Amino acid sequence: MQFLTGLLEQYGYAVLFIVLMLELIALPGPGEFLMGYAGVLVFQEKLNWVLSMLAAGLGSCAGVSISYWIGYRLGPAAIQKYGERIHFGKDRMEKTACWLAHYGNKLFLVAYFIPGVRHVAGYAAGITHIRFRQYAIYAYCGAFLWVGTFISLGKLLGPDWEQFHAAIKKYVLIGSLFAIIVFILFYLIKTQKRKIRELIIAGLVKGARQFHSLRRLRLLIVLTALLFLVFLMLMGSLIENYINNESKPFDSIVTLVVTVLFHTGWQYWMEIFGAFASRDVLLAVIVLTFFWTVFRGQDRKIELSFLFFLVIGGELYEEGIRRLFHSLHPVHAPLESHVLYPFPSEQTLTAFVIFGFCAYLFVRHSHKARLQTVTFFLFIIVLFLIGLSRVYFNEQYPSDVAAGYAFGGVWLSLNVLVMELFRFSKRFTKLRNEPN
Repeated sequence: MQFLTGLLEQYGYAVLFIVLMLELIALPGPGEFLMGYAGVLVFQEKLNWVLSMLAAGLGSCAGVSISYWIGYRLGPAAIQKYGERIHFGKDRMEKTACWLAHYGNKLFLVAYFIPGVRHVAGYAAGITHIRFRQYAIYAYCGAFLWVGTFISLGKLLGPDWEQFHAAIKKYVLIGSLFAIIVFILFYLIKTQKRKIRELIIAGLVKGARQFHSLRRLRLLIVLTALLFLVFLMLMGSLIENYINNESKPFDSIVTLVVTVLFHTGWQYWMEIFGAFASRDVLLAVIVLTFFWTVFRGQDRKIELSFLFFLVIGGELYEEGIRRLFHSLHPVHAPLESHVLYPFPSEQTLTAFVIFGFCAYLFVRHSHKARLQTVTFFLFIIVLFLIGLSRVYFNEQYPSDVAAGYAFGGVWLSLNVLVMELFRFSKRFTKLRNEPN
């Protein structure tokens, strides 16, 4: 490793180009570490930021191009000769090629962040004979996204890069896998139009009046239950990290990045972002949700009952769990002057629950798809800004903020799930009692 870093210091951009080209021809090397170290040299003004990304990006593009053409030359002949041994015959190759041509190219944007995948992706694209131009657009964009991420992080962290290198790779990998899971979910939704699209379009876009099908309601309940399980697993992971005091690398990295990106001139805006989680704003959202439900809701008694239970029960839930974790693990000393029970974050938990329930009812009963999309993205942006303000003012650690999202997601999805089960029970009973 010292030999490569020494070469990088001496020959700079040429080393970045050659090492990354060789790595993506399937000669695994310390590419990510080398890019991070290049970022440190940029921090020390020994290399130019733009030229470093350009050299690394062009080397990566050269590597994936060579691997593509090697795979292209091997192509069907190799599959016909050896494919059956690995259960990948001609028919399966044709299906894979068709899938890659229509959907798979987008995966090349994040494939670089997954060790092993980035080394074989070019060969797979070439063997299946997808068009090079179609492949190159996504592969080249993904290459510059990959090198830009690690070189920029090295520049931001400077001398601290080596200390956090392993943790950064871990979180980038988790984020990439999450992006792939989201992509697969969208792919399944697109390919199962007859079953799932009826829920999304007929149930949400055309409005609540057309949402009477018990089949669609069952599907909504299943999706909500899956979402509840996802938040529950995330919550369990964060609890384990908190109890074992394993959140320090994550907290250090995120805090450092926020400090570098947002200087003291952002204080005014951060105060505004933090105000989204104030009691006055949350109370206004609750009142708005109440009136929306009264005038536009479906099964108003059920929805208003759960709005009341969500708010009152959520307050008890939030206070109880924070006191519980305070007794299991003392508060971080630097935060004692700001907040008594920092884990999970009260602000992000409460905001997730209240804004989330309001957004859910609005989307469920709205008639316009564009408004539903805007509502969803506003919900995500507001939650992000609230959490960002907590980290910026050093009032809570990033892991506390993330835990607030996870715990809030559990409470919100549980309430939505039970509410829809009540709605299903009511409609099933009504349908059962109707005369034939």
